[in-house]
Amino acid sequence: MSLPTQPPAHHGSPLGQSPSAPQAPGGAPQAGRRAPVGTPASVPRTDRHVHGPPHPQPAPARRIADLPPAHTALICVALPGLVISSQEGQLTGQGLEGFYRAGRRVLSRCRLRVAGREPLPVQARMVGADHARFVGTVHASPDAGPDPDVVVERVRSADGTERIRLHNAAPRPLRLPVEVALGADLAELSAIASGDLGPELTASVHDSALRWSGPKGDCAVIADPPPTDALASAGLLRWEVALPPGGTWSLRLRVRPEGAEPLGAVGRAAASPFARARATGDDARVEPFLRTCVEDLQALVLRDPLHPSDTHIAAGAPWRCGPAPAESLAAARMTLPLGTRLAAGTLRILARSQLAGPGLRSGMIPGPRRDAGAHLPPSCTGTEATLLFPVLLAEARRWGLPERETEELLPAAEHCLRWLRTAVGDGVYLPDPQPDGLLRCETQAYAHRAAVLGADLLAACGRPGGEQLRQWAEELRGAFCEEFWVEDRSGGRPAAARTRDGRLVPHLGAGAAHLLDTGLLGAGTPAPGLLDKVRTEQLARLLAGPAMDSGWGLRGLAATETAYNPFGHRGGAVRVPETAVAVAGLAAAGYEKEAGGLLHGMLAAAEAFGYRLPEMFAGEPRWDGGAPLPHPAACRPAATAAAAGVLLLTALVGIRPDAPAGTVTLSPVRSAPLGEIVLRGLRLAGAPFSVRVGRLGLATVEEAADGLQLGV
Repeated sequence: MSLPTQPPAHHGSPLGQSPSAPQAPGGAPQAGRRAPVGTPASVPRTDRHVHGPPHPQPAPARRIADLPPAHTALICVALPGLVISSQEGQLTGQGLEGFYRAGRRVLSRCRLRVAGREPLPVQARMVGADHARFVGTVHASPDAGPDPDVVVERVRSADGTERIRLHNAAPRPLRLPVEVALGADLAELSAIASGDLGPELTASVHDSALRWSGPKGDCAVIADPPPTDALASAGLLRWEVALPPGGTWSLRLRVRPEGAEPLGAVGRAAASPFARARATGDDARVEPFLRTCVEDLQALVLRDPLHPSDTHIAAGAPWRCGPAPAESLAAARMTLPLGTRLAAGTLRILARSQLAGPGLRSGMIPGPRRDAGAHLPPSCTGTEATLLFPVLLAEARRWGLPERETEELLPAAEHCLRWLRTAVGDGVYLPDPQPDGLLRCETQAYAHRAAVLGADLLAACGRPGGEQLRQWAEELRGAFCEEFWVEDRSGGRPAAARTRDGRLVPHLGAGAAHLLDTGLLGAGTPAPGLLDKVRTEQLARLLAGPAMDSGWGLRGLAATETAYNPFGHRGGAVRVPETAVAVAGLAAAGYEKEAGGLLHGMLAAAEAFGYRLPEMFAGEPRWDGGAPLPHPAACRPAATAAAAGVLLLTALVGIRPDAPAGTVTLSPVRSAPLGEIVLRGLRLAGAPFSVRVGRLGLATVEEAADGLQLGV
């Protein structure tokens, strides 16, 4: 990834919240400061034509290489709460460690000492998306031999609580002094990431709480039971604990910003937008994989503060705990089998951000620019979001979005489609939204899908304009195979892009997988794509070949390209969302062997990551006994990676719904690459939906809405 020598300027957030930082791997900040937790993803200014007037230039900022690594941290998420811990369990105030609330670190230090010693770390692991468990031991008596006297368990939660439990494992009573040293700096995550930190604040003691006050806010830590002694100047709380043999003692610490209500994760409330889906089958990994994906999705759900009934999903933690339009729409689309509520909320929120008025930008959904790797200039995610909007609405309707909500959102979808036709003009291709903009391969795939599904949506809702979109889609389909295909002796490949003067950028990357993602029409019919059968077969071979398939998933750039970098976020690292798109597209097109190979690799990677997939990881080739290498800047959890897990498993079943027509068609992967698989608790047509695919690849519906008919 190339880094600019000066950070680009920002523009205002598309959702009316504070601007944040430029984009880095997977859309995280590119240079300078990271986006604060609880704010929208950043919108770096490299294209005034798309994004409007810039804000003043920020001061020169820290390089990405200097940012604190996140890949070894345990990150607990229940937005707007977040807690980041090291494997040792102590919060030392170093790096990113601490409790956060809405982007501010409300507690930076929480160090425990028992009998004058810090516990020896034994185990640290996530036990849910929002909490982690740390186990340590203490030798309280110097003459006790090699066995520890005290077992220390700490359970730390993103809601701002920590529970500490001491267990006397010795055969004699123990009297233990216990100390907890606390500190707070009330720093923004963006400042922590850039190294721009001030000193810790001085605490004051009030009843059983330590409190800190500063110009940016106030916070407190409340202890239960209250300490026997407190030293405000050192932020120190003390207890004298008497433990009989086998006895236990518990302490609860609650971190709370002053004036804030107790934190409850939106995605875990009764109003969660996700169905309680479950997976079982011959492959035991499918159960924890789907469960973890759904938990991560729930942890990343946010409410629109101005419209609390509308929820959307943050891009990922720790860097992107605010919405990024393209990623939010993509995640909502991949999770349609879990219900349409997230899709509806996301569409409503983004419809309110849609640009209006005269001009070429009218109808666009603003979005940040995203680094595209070494061989292409940054791309505009606003274009991607604008083209995803009508696609998500059309497919959400197929999954059971009520007609009333569809009608409410239809004008915004029409504005997106009108922008598409205006941006194409008299040409055939959709260019980047800048003078002499590049013609990207995946942009044409997005645009074609939007036109085909948008035309179908308009016709179904009795709106005009569909025929014009269909005609343009046919013209694009006719030209694309000839003008975007690089011929060679091996059968050729799609070009990554085409310049306005007709030169091809021949690099092969994961973006080509979007050519297989054609979308869904009525009666369970896949929409036509841009490639003919011969070229689709060639693309399937390429994606399944060793240059693209690392053995763990699909590389962002083929290993045979000169710009290949296994850690390049779009230059060779494994892209989890694109891998899922490839698996679903290959399966739908009938290339089951190729789909199965990528699926097995992704499931093995998920197991290696404790079933919490990052948005990307290194594209190093897989070898026996090896494990995928994490990317130190990747978000984990990440919305599109968690949503990709849902897509990977539901692609095996091949659910093709048409709720308005009261039908569902099943097109399972006949080779049954994971053996029997059962998905229960999905949601279709507003009701629970369960399906089983046997070892012979035959699908059976076990639960469905009344009146829903199985199509052929």
